[in-house]
Amino acid sequence: MAKLRKFKAYQSLERPYTRISKYTKKNYVRGGFPHMKVIKFDMGNPRKEYDTVIKLNSTKSMNFRHNALESARMTSNRLLEKNLGKEYHLRIKVYPFHVLRENPLASGAGADRMSTGMKKSYGKSISCAARVKEGQTVIELRVNKENIRVGKEALTRASKKFPCTCKVIAQ
Repeated sequence: MAKLRKFKAYQSLERPYTRISKYTKKNYVRGGFPHMKVIKFDMGNPRKEYDTVIKLNSTKSMNFRHNALESARMTSNRLLEKNLGKEYHLRIKVYPFHVLRENPLASGAGADRMSTGMKKSYGKSISCAARVKEGQTVIELRVNKENIRVGKEALTRASKKFPCTCKVIAQ
């Protein structure tokens, strides 16, 4: 499998470019929607009543790739499950709808003659990302008052997996 391209190539929150053609049947994202790694968006016990809500908010507008969301979910959920059992409700509030594409160019000896590149080429779908605005809640955690410290620690660990700094806010 090919190596992941650096996230710097995709982190800016520009207008999503969609395929525009004079033939309406060709107005679509070629290659379909790529496989997404995020398995669950709700963890813990959602039916129980909790008295505290802790939120993880983004401090910058940018794309969050699906593998960053999944690794943040895994680290925070592991800590919460180990310390609290099922006495919490963790919810990922963003969904990776935005399809990231790449126009792979050949590299190596003789590649300069083979591929001259294409300006603003559409490319193949390789990954997906969630478009997050500044101040938007990425992850929400509901716990009881006695477990606030563990909840804040779990969301702090999750924030380290994201491409920008995030704020942990307890309400």
